[in-house]
Amino acid sequence: FYLLYRLFPVGILLSLTITLGTTFYHFAMRLLVGVIVPRLVHEGAENRFWFRQKRFEEKLYGTLQVKQWKKYLPTYAPESFDLRKHSLEEVIHTCCCSEAVHEWIMLLSFLPVLTVPIFGAPGVFWVTSTLAALFDCCFVILQRYNRPRFIRILDKERKRL
Repeated sequence: FYLLYRLFPVGILLSLTITLGTTFYHFAMRLLVGVIVPRLVHEGAENRFWFRQKRFEEKLYGTLQVKQWKKYLPTYAPESFDLRKHSLEEVIHTCCCSEAVHEWIMLLSFLPVLTVPIFGAPGVFWVTSTLAALFDCCFVILQRYNRPRFIRILDKERKRL
């Protein structure tokens, strides 16, 4: 569509170029990040500063009412979080991987803004990038909400043994 737009500069072809190009980018980027980033998150990551719950978070999640809306978010691989199939340690690690994936996606959601000099329409790129990042922010919040609960359960289990 971009080549067609260059040959025939009609508004609809520009709109299709931007829409389809941005959509393809977001899907491809998410798939690629989902493959690469989990390989970079090492065992025991939940003990690292980045993944530890901060003081303000518990109150924030209460204010955001995460418990009420978390069940409506889709899960890419629900079996990865199934405690009947995986140990608590594995699920905690999966939470860290998932959080890291969505954080990278949030950052990379703004890459299309760099095409504004080529296509124009800065508002469209900023709005779509911001909405995409906010969508992924929900998944980061979900992982950061759930992981401390899993860690507390694991700590109780270890103390019993």
